[in-house]
Amino acid sequence: MKKILVTGGCGYIGSHTIVDLIENGFDIISVDNNSRSSTQLLEGIEKITGKKVKNYKVDLCDFNDTNAIFEENPDITGIIHFAAYKAVGESVEKPLLYFDNNLSSLINLLKCVGSFKVPYFVFSSSCTVYGNPDKIPVTETTPIKQAESPYGYTKQMGEQIITEVSRATGAKSILLRYFNPAGAHPSGLIGELTIDKPQNLVPVITQSAIGKLPGITVFGDQYPTRDGSCLRDFIHVCDLAHAHTLALQYLINGQLTDTTDIFNLGTGNGITVLETIKAFEKATGVTLNYKIGPNRPGDVVAIYANNDKAKNLLGWNPAHTLEEILQTAWKWEQKLNEDEKLFTGKNITLN
Repeated sequence: MKKILVTGGCGYIGSHTIVDLIENGFDIISVDNNSRSSTQLLEGIEKITGKKVKNYKVDLCDFNDTNAIFEENPDITGIIHFAAYKAVGESVEKPLLYFDNNLSSLINLLKCVGSFKVPYFVFSSSCTVYGNPDKIPVTETTPIKQAESPYGYTKQMGEQIITEVSRATGAKSILLRYFNPAGAHPSGLIGELTIDKPQNLVPVITQSAIGKLPGITVFGDQYPTRDGSCLRDFIHVCDLAHAHTLALQYLINGQLTDTTDIFNLGTGNGITVLETIKAFEKATGVTLNYKIGPNRPGDVVAIYANNDKAKNLLGWNPAHTLEEILQTAWKWEQKLNEDEKLFTGKNITLN
């Protein structure tokens, strides 16, 4: 079995990808300093797969500690790099935090790729690299515009750094531009675990529905979209996870002819924030409390994917509907609520 290092393996997308990789025969180790994650998801991975995954509690911004992982595991064949701060709003408020963490960690990792001759690298990028596009859906050749947030800039810079390093070293890299990951594993054993206040729409919806949040603020309703709210492309996290396995297999099978390639990972369907709220109410029968607020700095107005390239070259076909995304997210939120009652004896009342 080929050994793969998953950075941010205790996080949301990382944990789901580890499950998919194990189910496809890979040997996995994780590195995650748990500053914004929990080993709880590793326990869920073990229950789903029957495999215990070793996690190195290491800050990738520390080069010596990062290098030590590779010294202990000289047989690492590939890296899937998730570890980064990801909250758009926070990045606007604390840009240096994002530039320092997201870029320093990537550079340290790439130093080890060169030193230890790791042949394959898959990068967790984002549709934020497109900025506010002139035309949607976006393809991989859509011009890169000014990012709307420091988070988006770190993804733009990260892509460029990887492209140049791959060209110089001959390492093979794939840049995966996510749209809006949401949902949870159908088992309900792993999902999006927010340590602080959630920044993404779907966990805001589920936490509001369960009573952890007083309500939902929709940031703006005067945008040039169907109903005035921002438009997004929600992709089920399990579909997203499987794309990483396919990308890795694509590299290992020698199908990448250049040193770097880019793939959009979205469903190709745009849905607004208000439509998502209504879809959740329909899928679960839960009425949500929401209000319209001011526009939020850093938000892209409207974006969704053209995913033809991923379908044609990787053989990737997202299988989950928006209803399944919202139902699995709600199942996960309910499990977290039950776990909290079990450990604290407190009941969180539904709205």
